[in-house]
Amino acid sequence: MSIFEKLVNKEEKIAVIGLGYVGMPIAVAFAKKLEVIGFDIDSRKIELYKSGIDPTNEIGNEGIKQTTVDFTSDETRLKEAKFHIIGVPTPINIDKTPDLTPVELASSTVGRNLSKGSIVVYESTVYPGVTEDICVPILERESGLKCGVDFKIGYSPERINPGDKQHRLENIIKIVSGMDKESLHDIARVYELVIEAGVHKVGSIKVAEAAKVVENSQRDINIAFMNELAMVFDRMGIDTKEVIEAMNTKWNALKFYPGLVGGHCIGVDPYYFVYEAEKLGYHSQIILSGRKINDGMGKFIADAIIKKLILTDKVVKQAKVVILGMTFKENTPDTRNSKVIDIISSLTDYGIEPIVVDPVADTEEAKREYDIDLVDIREVKDADCLVLAVAHDTFKKMSLEEVDSLFAKHNNKAKIIVDVKSIFNRKEIDEKGYTYWSL
Repeated sequence: MSIFEKLVNKEEKIAVIGLGYVGMPIAVAFAKKLEVIGFDIDSRKIELYKSGIDPTNEIGNEGIKQTTVDFTSDETRLKEAKFHIIGVPTPINIDKTPDLTPVELASSTVGRNLSKGSIVVYESTVYPGVTEDICVPILERESGLKCGVDFKIGYSPERINPGDKQHRLENIIKIVSGMDKESLHDIARVYELVIEAGVHKVGSIKVAEAAKVVENSQRDINIAFMNELAMVFDRMGIDTKEVIEAMNTKWNALKFYPGLVGGHCIGVDPYYFVYEAEKLGYHSQIILSGRKINDGMGKFIADAIIKKLILTDKVVKQAKVVILGMTFKENTPDTRNSKVIDIISSLTDYGIEPIVVDPVADTEEAKREYDIDLVDIREVKDADCLVLAVAHDTFKKMSLEEVDSLFAKHNNKAKIIVDVKSIFNRKEIDEKGYTYWSL
């Protein structure tokens, strides 16, 4: 009997290692069909899940309360599973090189609790070769087992888009790979249980690893192009949004927009690809150029804020700047690698201590990671400049009257609105006489 059949018959269990924005949706989806152990080293997070609280907002509290996932921070419980999915984060170091510590530690944990006949599938984003050349030796060392003989491996890159309620795990085609035909067949059948859109089988683990870093690198480069255009149009006095809307009337327009590019995927994955390419003697030209542009957008926006403060006769060091949003993207509490921090850091260099508002962000994470105390928007008053940095739905729904109530009692020309995501109607803003800038 295959491992797939044993899982379906509930004779064996599946384990998901890493219960964040990637692992939790996978665990919950599989729990509707199979017996699932959800493991995370963060005992605080496990207690939240057990209490029916979803800190990621990906599933929602009600979904967590209803799921049958067996949550645990006890790694020995992994011995009960025969199919392991590792979905831990893969960040970068300060020098922009890959930080494989989380995936290495997860491999050690699984290895210590691995039994014969198991399959281990990695979902963490890595450069081609990591699964076979780095993770497998760890699994073998910790388990005392031989890959290909006692256990098999595969790779299936995560494609979840945090905060996106339309493109969900179930309706995004899943790339799957295995170390041989047998493992590929078994891995594909297991994922087909929950992936309604179907799976796409590739011929090797390296191909699957490459597909993930390349698809995010492609998106990064396209956004970098739009960011470069936005910087040029700013000098030309041309509205970037209006240009893009005109361009998008053509059927084959790609519909990318300028903006801050952070998070744990698009702002990170290109560095993984470049790192491995440089090890092989190729120095990236396009990818690194795109990264340089995108990494510089926070300072560019901060400089635009300073210019507007000066042009409206504000004393820069005394200016009250309020930033709306600090997560890496809209409608998610995830603040990892948020480029809004670059705006804050640059403003601090000018002597400004901005007030930061974000009703969606994880308050504890903001304090722990960035030492930022988030402020309730109801406490904001007498602002000189409002910076709409993240397009949360709650901000998009704000009326001009609500926005105006946050400002000091200046004439409208002295009220500065910096609209990073072009949320507002520029014509309406201009008619009211505000000082307005958008990316």
